[in-house]
Amino acid sequence: MTRLATNQIATITELREPQKVFDRANGKPIAILKNSALVGYFVPVEAMPDPADFRPATLEEVMESLARTRDLAQPVLDYLRDK
Repeated sequence: MTRLATNQIATITELREPQKVFDRANGKPIAILKNSALVGYFVPVEAMPDPADFRPATLEEVMESLARTRDLAQPVLDYLRDK
């Protein structure tokens, strides 16, 4: 059984009127089900973080992150080199 990441649920049929689904969810993400199986999520704008809070990483931050994860990534890179 799939564990849902939200307690707001709607069916594909209910999406004929998406505004009603969003209104009922009160700004929370909505799990979309088809035949009782999860097919995706709708996320209202109110549930998203403010884009102004994000910024691009600097080159130094990217290089630092690559250096930190090199030991973990190196076996994958070696494997892919042979492909």
